[in-house]
Amino acid sequence: MTSFAKLTGAALVALALVGAGPAAAAYPERPITIIVPWGAGGGTDATGRILASLMEKELGVPVNVVNRTGGSGVIGHSAIATAAPDGYTLGVVTVEIGMMHWQGLTELTYQDYTPLALYNADAAGLQVRADSEWDSAQAVLDAVKASPGQYKASGTGQGGIWHLALAGMLQEAGIAPDAAPWVPSQGAAPAMQDLVAGGVDIVTCSVPEAQALLEAGRAKSLAVMSEERNPAFPDVPTLKEATGLDWTVAAWRGIAGPKGLPDEVSQKLVPLLKQIWEGQEFRDFMAQRGFGVVWRDPEGFGQWMAESDESLGAVMKAVGIAN
Repeated sequence: MTSFAKLTGAALVALALVGAGPAAAAYPERPITIIVPWGAGGGTDATGRILASLMEKELGVPVNVVNRTGGSGVIGHSAIATAAPDGYTLGVVTVEIGMMHWQGLTELTYQDYTPLALYNADAAGLQVRADSEWDSAQAVLDAVKASPGQYKASGTGQGGIWHLALAGMLQEAGIAPDAAPWVPSQGAAPAMQDLVAGGVDIVTCSVPEAQALLEAGRAKSLAVMSEERNPAFPDVPTLKEATGLDWTVAAWRGIAGPKGLPDEVSQKLVPLLKQIWEGQEFRDFMAQRGFGVVWRDPEGFGQWMAESDESLGAVMKAVGIAN
């Protein structure tokens, strides 16, 4: 082979290598942000942070939680939906995504997301101050019925899931759904603080979200709006046991990304989330705080959101808080 031929061959090999370029880095190669649409200290924040911590251990990159509150959940959910669909901004999507558009707060629906995994569902509880004269859910209903407008309630934003829990309970009892005026809050944690401070008289939120103040002896839970008692709080009766009312409602939480998330991202994250959900550390965390564990894969989670959207819309129309 001549020197020219050798040189030409080497040049061609070099050009081929340059043309191939560096191999694409496997996802993820930089930090991931998980947006939580509700305030620090609440159930959504707590579960989002344990997931982020466990994801970080497995992925080898920082997984940072950012609370984006306001607008009855609209701000945070919008931030998730409008993020670049590259897998580096995900979020904890909550039951409110099936409610906000019915109120005219946003045009966002569950269809604006790529569902990855449903991991939790918790029934509403009925909480009052520890020194309240009410010692049963029926006593609360009787007082609200006797003095409409006198007792204030809170738990989340106007028209949020815990507002719907209260309104639906009152309607089921034959009481005007606005008989206990609703005081909007940024979530269960600030609502519970307002309760013990005397700012409101009733808080409807999940019992796990109220756990800290329950254990501190500053509040008490009178009923849970589910078909069965929560094993973590066996002394709290169901609403049906306490009042005879057959009204159930629950909040749920799942991990999702913006619509159009690449298959590579889903294929990496879904098995990881399932592994975490099945793991002892996550299960212990959820059990210690009384959070319900439910699993749905992307297809199942998408169906869950669609059914939730439809049923909640019907209830909101029935109680007059849907446009």
